[in-house]
Amino acid sequence: MRNSQPLTITLPLEMAQMVKDKVASGEYATESEVIRDGLRTLAARDAAVERWLREEVVPTMQDARARPEKLLTAEQLRRNLSEHINAIAAKPRSGT
Repeated sequence: MRNSQPLTITLPLEMAQMVKDKVASGEYATESEVIRDGLRTLAARDAAVERWLREEVVPTMQDARARPEKLLTAEQLRRNLSEHINAIAAKPRSGT
């Protein structure tokens, strides 16, 4: 039983050349390997974003809805950031 399916794709010239260059450099044996690796990388990135949304963004939003009193106004955020930047700028630099 076959684990792959032939697929014809059209790429912009720059991308097609990038694929050919990867094969010519010996980094990949075939153009298909380049595309497969690119798709695996895309799938990994998508999974990482999904994990971040599920594990960090959703809980943060739930916490914000449950405790809105902990949220900062835009002005409070600007003030906090400004204080933080000023504190960093006031520190003497090492090696100078």
